[in-house]
Amino acid sequence: MGFRVPAIRRASFTASKSAQAPKGCIAVYVGETQKRFVIPISYLNQPSFQELLCQVEEEYGYDHPMGGLTILCSEDVFQHMTSRLSGQ
Repeated sequence: MGFRVPAIRRASFTASKSAQAPKGCIAVYVGETQKRFVIPISYLNQPSFQELLCQVEEEYGYDHPMGGLTILCSEDVFQHMTSRLSGQ
């Protein structure tokens, strides 16, 4: 996947593994290290986010051992996507 990624403030999207996601948000686990991000549920309705999920499903399938949504793309691609969505 060939996305270029600007830096974003990770603190606004991350939470500790023991913390529950706030109401209206969902925890996702990204990349090979399964880094946890908390994103608004509304992102799931965005066409660009749905396209990312479809690409990940085609390449890796779905496996959710952490109990949350696992997205096995690079953290850079995920951060680029969420930074674009947060700017809308």
